[in-house]
Amino acid sequence: MTTKVHGFAAQSATEALAPFRFERRDPRPDDVDIEILYCGVCHSDLHMAHNDWGWSVYPLVPGHEIIGRVVAVGSQVSRFKVGEHVGIGCMVDSCQHCAACEQGLEQYCEAGNTMTYGSRDRIDGMMTYGGYSEKIIATERFVVKIPDGLNLAGAAPLLCAGITTWSPLRHWRVGSGSRVAVVGLGGLGHMAIKLAKALAAEVTLFTRSADKEADARRLGADHVVLSHDEAQMREVRNRFDLIIDTVPCQHDLNPYLPTLALDGTLVLVGLLGDLAPSVSSVPLILGRKAVAGSVIGGIAETQDMLNFCAAHGITSEIEVIRIQEINAAYERMLKSDVKYRFVIDMASLKSHGEKA
Repeated sequence: MTTKVHGFAAQSATEALAPFRFERRDPRPDDVDIEILYCGVCHSDLHMAHNDWGWSVYPLVPGHEIIGRVVAVGSQVSRFKVGEHVGIGCMVDSCQHCAACEQGLEQYCEAGNTMTYGSRDRIDGMMTYGGYSEKIIATERFVVKIPDGLNLAGAAPLLCAGITTWSPLRHWRVGSGSRVAVVGLGGLGHMAIKLAKALAAEVTLFTRSADKEADARRLGADHVVLSHDEAQMREVRNRFDLIIDTVPCQHDLNPYLPTLALDGTLVLVGLLGDLAPSVSSVPLILGRKAVAGSVIGGIAETQDMLNFCAAHGITSEIEVIRIQEINAAYERMLKSDVKYRFVIDMASLKSHGEKA
């Protein structure tokens, strides 16, 4: 059996998102049935809608920064109750038994995790559809609790932008005395600054735009370095323990490598694809430095991140929009015209005349 749900979908790589009626499965014994209240808008949504990575399946309902309210639970569910605020991020299932899953790192599932949208359900083969919709159903293992006190709309981007930057901060053990640099001040970059600062690190922003300094300092950056200024770059040679590179397009990493300290790491969290130009091995070899990658985070560390954010009063900087404004929001994202994340108020889906 299935349930009819209203949402917004892309029907092809060239069509605008539009109202769409589709089917979700009926809940299983371990499922949580969630009314979606807010959904963040990620650059990945835009890339998937446009098939920029070549694996999109249509019709496609984007959205993987989901905040909602539990409306029903299966008979085997023990962690959630009706009425609680919960979240779903970028994945809704994994194999649960590979080496990565057994470590709570479901994002690296060796069999491939089931994405919140654009994947096939592991049990019935139905296509998964995301958060630009009225409701979602998922196994409780991939649902997280939203702590009391967090602004619900502002918490939505934590489920992707937040965890994408939190996971490397924790993996590389950032804390008091750590020197962290962030490349790029967008949806990911602004979260990296907030989280690194709350972890008591010294935080620096690398940027090409001098006019971003005031906002970077407001968000928590201690220093701002213009990456095209050779003198400023020389001043920070051998300084950073960790550089979080949030830039989503090809760019030259070589200017940043000399700024890493001995045993320092530059971790890529924004670029999906080939590096160009190529990376010189000289600073890597001479300083035992590394270039690494990281993607989102496991469910347990996502919950830890949410709890940390609640304790430190951290949410994303957002602009709330109606679902009917999503195509305009995508156009603005292409122009970097948002500070720093769009979040859809899904109550707007109930507006008269918007149901397919």
